[in-house]
This record gives sequence, structure tokens and C-alpha cells, in this order.
Amino acid sequence: MSLPDFLIDGPKNTGFTVVLAHGAGAPMDSEFMEVFAQGIADRGHKCVRFEFPYMAERRATGKKRPPDRQPKLLDTWNSVINHFGPKRLIIGGKSMGGRMAAIIADEASVRGVLALGYPFYGAGRADKPRIDHLINIQTPMLVCQGTRDPMGSHETITALTLSKAISYHWSEDGDHSLKPRKKSGRTQDQNWSDALDAIATFIFDLA
Repeated sequence: MSLPDFLIDGPKNTGFTVVLAHGAGAPMDSEFMEVFAQGIADRGHKCVRFEFPYMAERRATGKKRPPDRQPKLLDTWNSVINHFGPKRLIIGGKSMGGRMAAIIADEASVRGVLALGYPFYGAGRADKPRIDHLINIQTPMLVCQGTRDPMGSHETITALTLSKAISYHWSEDGDHSLKPRKKSGRTQDQNWSDALDAIATFIFDLA
């Protein structure tokens, strides 16, 4: 498989390289992805973004397509990991991108996983969590999750028995993009900044 195009932020030479994949519906240069990539770079780490083939095709043609099937998504992740080398690599991303990273992390022998709004189950499908790969994952993983995320709220996720390799940063009143409601007294910028600080701590602890 050919390599996807990359967007790269931050210093060229750092202890770890963080690679982020987008979610199912928005590209690698969405506001969310831009803020987190730049925030990671501002905290001293190289951050790489890429797009899965269906999103790259959408960018080229302007026509929306559903996400590629899981084998193709994982093949894309494998090509990216092989390009950068797994030893000092932290992989992850928004929603679907982070889920695919978690599925492949142990096999790929990467250093860590970073999930930004993890889709523990489909919206309205809390009775069917997609967590088989999270029960025994060995790779250190940070999940940044909104407490009222419709794909995995604080109440729902803390009731599950998942791997002890997983740690959590909970964004108060956050939705699937960590955005709070006005009545919470929190702002989107506060939740995003706090999540980025948690990411910086997670990376520091991996060193």
C-alpha cells in the first residue's frame, strides 16, 4: 500500500512522534484535528496527521464516501507505522481513527495509544459495546473522553472492566468532541486545553 500524504507539526527531532488519524466524518485538517495537532506540537512533540483512502478520495473528488472497511483502515495504519518505525511512536486519533489505532497497537509494538473521543459503542447502542480489543490491550493508552459522550459516557464506561493499561482523562460535560454545554460553566477551549495537558503528561510518563 502506498503511503498517504502527511501533515506534520512540531520539531523534527523529539523523543516521541505522535501520529493522529481522523474520525469517520471529518478530514485531517478539521478544527478539532488542527487544535490537537498544534497543541501537541506546542508542547514539544512532533505530530503527524494522515487520511485514510476514502477521505483522501473525498478530498480529491469532493464526493462523500463511507469509511473504508476495517482491513483497509488497518492496512493504512500499518503502512504509516512501518514508515516511521514503532519504537518511539504514539498512535491514535479522533473516534474511528483512535479505535483503529487501539486495535493494531499491540501487534504493531508501538509505544502508546492516544484516543480522542473513543467510540466504545455506536450512538444509541450502549447495549453492544465494541470493546473486545480493550479488555486485554497491553500498550499504554490514554482515552480523552467527554463525560456525556453518546458513544461512551463516564457512567457507562466506568461500569466496564477493561485493561489496566488504559487511563482516562474526562472532559467535564463534554460530548464526542469534548465540547461542553454553556450551562456547564465550561468552554470548549478549556476542555481541549485540559485534554492537551493530560496528553503531555501521558507522553512524559512514557519516557
